[in-house]
Amino acid sequence: MTLNELVDWLSDVRLLLILGIGNLLRRDDAVGVYVVDELEGKVPSWVKLIRCEAVPENYLGVIKRLNPSHVLLVDAAHLGEAPGAYRLVPPEWVVGETLSTHRLPLYITAEYIRRETGAKVAILAIQPASIDFGEGLTSEVKRSVSKIVAVLLEAINRAGSTRR
Repeated sequence: MTLNELVDWLSDVRLLLILGIGNLLRRDDAVGVYVVDELEGKVPSWVKLIRCEAVPENYLGVIKRLNPSHVLLVDAAHLGEAPGAYRLVPPEWVVGETLSTHRLPLYITAEYIRRETGAKVAILAIQPASIDFGEGLTSEVKRSVSKIVAVLLEAINRAGSTRR
């Protein structure tokens, strides 16, 4: 994911929801939750953060009520790259991916959000090093969280300057 890709995706943003997804007891699977936690207190009022953990489907009613223009789901995914690598991908890209520890596959959640809100939906996929049982991120993925947060904040800042 490049900064320009994210800025382009946010080009017509009105309200951005960032969903932190992952299981806190499965090491790097929790990376989405860590990203949202790091963003807390650093984003403008037109950006809402939701710490979904392993059950993003439990927040569908809240998401629908907020009526966002953009929804970014941040989650671990097998990218076939080095641990900590990250990419902005369309929800359809994760069809058939087997990493998910969620009850409902992420692409189904994303499609529901898109259908019910009309929002642009994307997944910020992050390559885990380990999704074994355990707490805390691996060192490789922990280092990426800082980079990801910096890119997100810069993209939000740039999008905010042209926000409608």
